[in-house]
Amino acid sequence: MRERYSMMISIVILISSVIAGTITGQINYQGKLPKKKSIKMEADPICGSYHDKDIFRESFIVDENNNLANVMVWLERVNYDNSIPKDTIELDQIGCMYKPHVMGIMKGQALLIKNSDPTLHNIHSYSNNNHSFNFAMPKVVKEKVISFNQSEDPFYIKCDVHPWMKSWIAVFDHPFFAVTDKHGNYSIENVPKGEYTVLAFQEKFKIAGILRNQISVSESGSIESDFTFIRKQKKK
Repeated sequence: MRERYSMMISIVILISSVIAGTITGQINYQGKLPKKKSIKMEADPICGSYHDKDIFRESFIVDENNNLANVMVWLERVNYDNSIPKDTIELDQIGCMYKPHVMGIMKGQALLIKNSDPTLHNIHSYSNNNHSFNFAMPKVVKEKVISFNQSEDPFYIKCDVHPWMKSWIAVFDHPFFAVTDKHGNYSIENVPKGEYTVLAFQEKFKIAGILRNQISVSESGSIESDFTFIRKQKKK
């Protein structure tokens, strides 16, 4: 009986893998590049001591081919069993910067906020659907665990002590999301068969500038969904 049950489970897993696909893509930028903005950390000597070269804001990062890093990509309206992952997502404060700068998490999943700096930080969320929080993390408080109860489009968390510190978080009711790497690439795996809308968010373009693609996942293999964020020229 046990062997038969194990065989049934294996068949279910095999069938699921056959009808699941992978969505891949690259996200590019078209237009005049904004000027890089340096971060001045002189107000807190501890922050400055971490860096031996100029530090720039992370709100807009492109490679030599204008491919965008830190773009949140996700699927809209996915049927999922809403099981909460047991693994913990981490948001660290190190060198007076948030790591990572953009991240996704599932609702109910644990978020471990860490303070790796020997200085005071204040973590202030600007969420709408979820209860916002605002608490201090002095240098003796190294960890705090929170979670979000509602799915929500990307919103930011900032430090009120160090105003340049900002991180973007999106909360989902499914695991089909990703953040682009330094060359603008992303991959969303094990997507069930179906029709989907893929969304892409870049913080400079704000929520109103979210891009959308319609795709169809019909079988195993890769489905490409690329995006281009275009900066509109100002009228003269």
